[in-house]
Amino acid sequence: MKKTVLFVVIVVCAIAGAWAYANCDSKETTGQTPVSQEVVVHSMALSKDAKVLVAYFTVPEADGVDASSGASRIIDNGHLYGNTEYVARIVSEATGGDLFAIKTVQTYPGGHKELVDAAKKEAEAKIRPELFSHIRNLKDYDVVFVGYPNWWYDMPMPLYTFFEEYDFSGKTVIPFCTHGGSRFSQSVKTITELEKNATVIQGPSVSRDNMATAKDNVLKWLQKHGLGK
Repeated sequence: MKKTVLFVVIVVCAIAGAWAYANCDSKETTGQTPVSQEVVVHSMALSKDAKVLVAYFTVPEADGVDASSGASRIIDNGHLYGNTEYVARIVSEATGGDLFAIKTVQTYPGGHKELVDAAKKEAEAKIRPELFSHIRNLKDYDVVFVGYPNWWYDMPMPLYTFFEEYDFSGKTVIPFCTHGGSRFSQSVKTITELEKNATVIQGPSVSRDNMATAKDNVLKWLQKHGLGK
């Protein structure tokens, strides 16, 4: 009898362990923090007359690395864009939203390694970079898309400055991001905590390896949520 009970316990534990393994998210590390689960996306029902703003932060790398090799930039119709700026323009054109570039007083390095190192130092020191550009008519907008690259499993520190500067109460905030595999990490949860009185809805995320198909994928997301014109 004891052997039978023990066998049943072992089988139950094995099944539970297999289920947990099958349903856990894969993790990426840079020798530091694993990627966290993303926030559950809520459905939305927005008015077609909603006034849209598309704010974005981007730093296109300028060290000559081709976009297909993983640099955070893309050339479209002869113009060089940061990956996030490119996605922001797609969203703007599809929704009729106004574009707003989140710019800092300081200039970030254009080389990949130098940019990665600078971003890491900022994140570790929890620096709030001073913003050069400011939204003057935020009250006019109902929906605010906010785009950024994923730096060190988080949104860049200038985005913390951005969300601390503005009150998005009563508005719908839709984060979107570009990344190298980590998607949003914890950033949507962070934005939700920073903007407690706003409706925060997770938008599209685009891998730097999939920029060639970014337009089609972003447009499909917008149409699915009733946001395309």
